[in-house]
Amino acid sequence: MLQRIKRRPILWSVVAVALVLLVLLAIGLWWWLRDDAPARVNLGAAVSTVEEDLVEATETPTAAPTAIPTPPEAADDSTTEPTPTAAQTAAEPEAQLTEDIDAQGVDGKWVIDTSVAGFDYDESTGTFVGFRVEEELASIGSTTAVGRTPLVSGSITIDGETVTSVTVEADMTGVITDDSRRDRAIQSALSTRNFPTAVFSLTEPIDLGDDPGSGDPITTTAVGELTVKDITRIVEIALEAQLVDDTVVVVGSTEVVFADYDVSVPQVPIVLSAEDHGTVELQLFFTRSP
Repeated sequence: MLQRIKRRPILWSVVAVALVLLVLLAIGLWWWLRDDAPARVNLGAAVSTVEEDLVEATETPTAAPTAIPTPPEAADDSTTEPTPTAAQTAAEPEAQLTEDIDAQGVDGKWVIDTSVAGFDYDESTGTFVGFRVEEELASIGSTTAVGRTPLVSGSITIDGETVTSVTVEADMTGVITDDSRRDRAIQSALSTRNFPTAVFSLTEPIDLGDDPGSGDPITTTAVGELTVKDITRIVEIALEAQLVDDTVVVVGSTEVVFADYDVSVPQVPIVLSAEDHGTVELQLFFTRSP
């Protein structure tokens, strides 16, 4: 009887240790198998970053100007206009800009502004052009490789309800991922020393529908030439766009086959295999050209 009683605590201890090990194993598997790639481009998320910047700008306290006392003999309530407050003074440029947009619409040239919503690889914020590729990693399993470059320039021209021209140039030497080994492999695959830039140029006008300056989201397609490694192909990019205050927010993506641009699938020791095609994605913020 005493022997049986002694065995029970030992048995429960063994069971408890086994349960702890199972929990730790489950956590370890989740950690290694989870796909923590940055989120795909999303118009709502991109618009939110612009709106947050606007809120922060309006909430930033501005020191009130020092009041200059008016001499008693010069005071005249019937003719002296009240001195504007600091809040009124700060709001004047924004109000004027809104009036200008209402008067001019969205017509004219807009340029990529990389200062809008700073770039963050993990948080998918700011301006960038990049790609997404499915991989199979040794001892880990399936995952998504994501590369992005924030070194982007370009412009769009809008005439009424039509986009008449688009040029976007991405410096591929600035592509980063979550692994320096993958970074080097991508730079090699893209031959960035000889072909540092990728360019998209619109070849067909884009119809923006009725009242593109309303601030409502727009879904459309851009047809144009994508040039990578001096090889040019016609592509169709699915786009979403929205005017937010004085910023045109654009996100989009298209599928490409790497061999079409003489790009070999990057080889990294940890990568068992990678698909021969992927998604090119972009997130851009345009402000009106001066």
